[in-house]
Amino acid sequence: MIEVIVTGAAGRMGREVIQAVTAADGMRVFAAVDPRAAGTLIDDGAGRQVTVSGDLAAALDGPGPKVLVDFTVPGAVEATVIQALTAGVNCVVGTTGVPVDRWTQLSQNATNGACLFIAPNFAIGAVLMMRFAAQAARYMPHVEIIELHHDRKLDAPSGTAMRTADLIAAARSEVPPAPGRETEVADGARGALVDGVTVHSVRLPGLVAHQEVLFGGTGQTLSIRHDSIDRTSFMPGVVLAVRKVVDRSGLVIGLEELMDA
Repeated sequence: MIEVIVTGAAGRMGREVIQAVTAADGMRVFAAVDPRAAGTLIDDGAGRQVTVSGDLAAALDGPGPKVLVDFTVPGAVEATVIQALTAGVNCVVGTTGVPVDRWTQLSQNATNGACLFIAPNFAIGAVLMMRFAAQAARYMPHVEIIELHHDRKLDAPSGTAMRTADLIAAARSEVPPAPGRETEVADGARGALVDGVTVHSVRLPGLVAHQEVLFGGTGQTLSIRHDSIDRTSFMPGVVLAVRKVVDRSGLVIGLEELMDA
């Protein structure tokens, strides 16, 4: 039985994780932690209530394989990960906005072979979208990314867009020019450059998580798009990560690393 510690438990993603873990075989919610909401009762989806704690140290204590799942904010996740890895607890992190080199530094706090797993997106379809985009970039190097998220998302561009741009940059053999920047009428109209790929970020209420990768070629375009219309779309990936991370160690980035294992 994998004991799961959910941090940011009272948040929208935290609540979904609690229900997904409760419904999955071979794992259970060991602790729900959220210092902002200690004492709150959360429905576990199976007719029971989980009481939120504010004490992460107590949740990390005790025997048995444990996995901490974190969907919080960049300002909080680093201290949580350091504390968990130091205690030898594996981490599954969906919080974005932290640079990869910082994750590399944080992973060095691991003891007892603990794993720090990071994924910019836990939706299986989003992982496939990124993989298809990397394949297409080998043949159609002219590409731009449009990512759309809810208006309370804290980072822009999104972690998914950053990861997609990284994969495209690694796949294509040339970086074609992105014209129009020199004639922008309004600053930023042409978007941001990430690894040589133009990225546009949209933030609006009513959205969840969406991304389109648009390729252009002679006389043709190719659009690869993924839409998460509900946060439940991320839960199969979270459950997969919880199962797989106990057999890994060190820093692992991207759900595709576990899907292919």
